[in-house]
Amino acid sequence: MRPIIKLFGQILAPTARRFHQALDNPELTQTSVQKEICDRLIKSEYGKTLGIHSLDDWQRVPIVDYDGLEPYLNQKHQQIFLTPEPILFYEKTSGSSGAIKWIPYTQSLRRSFNQMFCVWAHDLIVHGPKFSTGKLYACISPQLNIADSQTLQNDLDYLDGWLRWFLRPWLVMPNKLNRLHDSNLFKHQLALALLEAEKLEIISIWSPSFLQVHLKYIQENQDLLRTELYNRISPHRLQLLCEINIPWMQLWPNLKLISCWDSANAADQAQGLRSQFPGVLIQGKGLLATEAPITIPLIVAGGCVPVLDEVFFEFEDDAGSLYALHELNTGKEYTIILSQKGGLYRYRIGDRIWVTHYYRHTPCLEFLGRHQAVSDLVGEKLQETFVNNALTMLNLQETNFKSLMPIADPPHYILLLDSAKETPEIIAEQLDRVLSESYHYQRARAIGQLAPPEVLISNEIPEILVSHRIHTGSIWGGIKHPILATSPISNELLQKMNLEIAQK
Repeated sequence: MRPIIKLFGQILAPTARRFHQALDNPELTQTSVQKEICDRLIKSEYGKTLGIHSLDDWQRVPIVDYDGLEPYLNQKHQQIFLTPEPILFYEKTSGSSGAIKWIPYTQSLRRSFNQMFCVWAHDLIVHGPKFSTGKLYACISPQLNIADSQTLQNDLDYLDGWLRWFLRPWLVMPNKLNRLHDSNLFKHQLALALLEAEKLEIISIWSPSFLQVHLKYIQENQDLLRTELYNRISPHRLQLLCEINIPWMQLWPNLKLISCWDSANAADQAQGLRSQFPGVLIQGKGLLATEAPITIPLIVAGGCVPVLDEVFFEFEDDAGSLYALHELNTGKEYTIILSQKGGLYRYRIGDRIWVTHYYRHTPCLEFLGRHQAVSDLVGEKLQETFVNNALTMLNLQETNFKSLMPIADPPHYILLLDSAKETPEIIAEQLDRVLSESYHYQRARAIGQLAPPEVLISNEIPEILVSHRIHTGSIWGGIKHPILATSPISNELLQKMNLEIAQK
């Protein structure tokens, strides 16, 4: 298998070489991409409406969010006002807050994702672990809502056909994937597929919690899985499924890479995977959104470089000033405005980054979280960055999952944890103190607008939240758990959590 992997690296080399050359001159590269995207805009009905005739008119293109473009989207048509290209499909976002958004995909946009994958894969083959089996599990989310049949099922669907065909023999896939519309059946079939894949080398997922849910399922259903796999896996692997705490590294001794989100809200969960899989490279995916590929994690760069040859970037600082990619300053924070090849122009995606360092004259970017994620029940105006720092001060070393959620009646906050050394009462007191460092929160508590915070601790919480998000339309593999929720949790969901935890 190693010669085939080497051959794959050679196939990807020209794409990687062009990308690295682009990193040497980000200003020239971005100008070229901007012109290409502007040419598409000029040919679109949207561009004609705006009166865009050349690149000189770029500043006349309004900076918009999804609501500003939604009137131009029509999921029933293959042709929309935003782009001259036909729409292949619509993909829904699975963000941590707000309504679901439907993003149009063209062949050119999918090619942008394809180029990003090729550069990433080449870097791993050349600079990463020495892969030998090539066995890969790529995140698969079941179509639990059959009405959403247009959506993608795994992250290889973002790739061009030739690349999917090349990778198909190496994939670990659940049986009868297209018929799995029940979450428990999907978990069971995926558990069987993973346990049979003794030579598994790579796991590519979105949220770390997705993998944690399935590891938990395997742990809790050992007897059932062992019975079904009795004649399908070796006696040694069957014996490992008898252990009280399954040794995951012995189940998958060839595992070398887990690719997943590892920054902002996913940082704690990714750290949990590092503890469970010592010696395995847990590599962050960088900033990869439904709307566009934004950054690529490169081992050789020591960070995440922007996909500057496929996406045109503008950056806004806190004063509202705009900057080009090559104008960014190390150590500074910005929000992203992007233009891509699928019909989104000067799109305020809502993500915040900071510049870690430069590689080959191009800034490396680290995802900090959503811009202006604020919870405000009674005027306390808690911001995500402040809450993240406050929770860090609690020193919750045993915790891999934490999320602070507002409750509307009576107005107060509840901190959800998967585990902790201290009791809920002690943590709640500490939480109240650190949140009171915010003037508005302290004032709301002092005058009785906010009741004291609560703490709920159970390792069932992540799965309960995932189940709830699935039934409200989110894509399983891409569900994000915010450090700070900006919408109040429903009493129904809170009661469900308390009931299921009590039953356990």
